[in-house]
Amino acid sequence: MSTPDWIRAVRAHAGNELLVLPGISAVVFDDDGRVLLGRRADNGRWSVVGGIPDPGEQPADTAVREVYEETAVHCVPERVVLVQMLRRTTYPNGDAVQFMDITFRCRAVGGEAKVNDAESLEVAWFDVEALPPDLPAFAVDRIRQAQKDEPTWFAAPEFTPGG
Repeated sequence: MSTPDWIRAVRAHAGNELLVLPGISAVVFDDDGRVLLGRRADNGRWSVVGGIPDPGEQPADTAVREVYEETAVHCVPERVVLVQMLRRTTYPNGDAVQFMDITFRCRAVGGEAKVNDAESLEVAWFDVEALPPDLPAFAVDRIRQAQKDEPTWFAAPEFTPGG
């Protein structure tokens, strides 16, 4: 994911200090129940589509925009699947971030899945029972939760309620 200009401006003042940032993930299903994944250019691994909202952009609109920008697929958000604070990450340049991610279940309504920007190496539909072996656990968890029709409580393993 490329760094938005507004984050670069904040970094000019904050340096490498920890930034808590919004993040959006989209678990997109087609009419056959397959899930849309992209192979990320930054690490070569398959993942669900995601990105950072533009200032003032509504989270569901971010999901729609990111899915189209990365895959050329048009989608409609159906519901929020998960809201989760992710683990702190420090990039090789020293920048520290922690994303508060909102995951949406989305339905594909048009377009043809293809690489549509420089953030993806490949884009493809996968049967949920035949996901890529290098798909990160967090992505598998989001897909499984999006398949359910119920809310869930899900916390990062290091979280201790009340502690």
